[in-house]
Amino acid sequence: MAGYSKEELVQLIKRFGDYLTVKMSDFFSTSLNDLDSQSVGLLAGLAVAILFTWRLLRSPIGTRRTQPKRQAPSPSISGVSAHSSANLISLEDSRAQNVIDEFFQAVKPTLGQIVRQKLSEGRKVTCQLLGVVLEENSPEELQKQATVRPSVLEVLLEITKFCDLYLMETVLDDESEKKVLLALEDAGVFTSSGLVKDKVLFCSTQNGRTSFVRQLEPDWHIDSNPAIVSQLARFIKYQLHISPSKPERTAANVFSSPSLEQFFGCI
Repeated sequence: MAGYSKEELVQLIKRFGDYLTVKMSDFFSTSLNDLDSQSVGLLAGLAVAILFTWRLLRSPIGTRRTQPKRQAPSPSISGVSAHSSANLISLEDSRAQNVIDEFFQAVKPTLGQIVRQKLSEGRKVTCQLLGVVLEENSPEELQKQATVRPSVLEVLLEITKFCDLYLMETVLDDESEKKVLLALEDAGVFTSSGLVKDKVLFCSTQNGRTSFVRQLEPDWHIDSNPAIVSQLARFIKYQLHISPSKPERTAANVFSSPSLEQFFGCI
């Protein structure tokens, strides 16, 4: 690189960065949906390597090259030259940072990719309604009303895109069932996702919900009842325990989160 001046090398790196940006943009426009977490990590590492290489190449240029002896310039000319060089380096630094920012923005995973990764590509999911999908937390509250939590809808939609999802709950009467189904319908759960009413199951006891889960044999079960989570730990591959406070982990295959959407990073 000894044959290049600082300005020529800066321009060369800039052209290379622009070329790389175009190529990366083309790549991500067609392949982003196929990236797994390992690929994203490798690409992120590449971006970091490019940034550090740029800084490494920039900083030693002035010290490694042997400058020919010349007459000392006047203070005014020297000051203008130093100021111009500083502005050039600052501008190129800003452009390099923009390239890195655009790169990381391009590789940011979608919610669908996060859901698939978090669920470990599981294909069947069972999920309690109370305290997870609904605002209400007890069967007694369902006798009065049922309200779907708006923040959970996007996650439910992504789960139903690639999972066989079953929703279930313990209720005290038929009117509670009707309120739940109406609330889900009004929220668009049956129209915007692959969920159908036949996959919303009701029972009269907590043991009934446990039986539902064991019969369906899901890859994941999501529940807010610690007793049910504990009972199913031996039979279900993975479970997500929804709890406002972080409970003690009871088994290696049991995870916990304050809410379903927080588990997938939506909050």
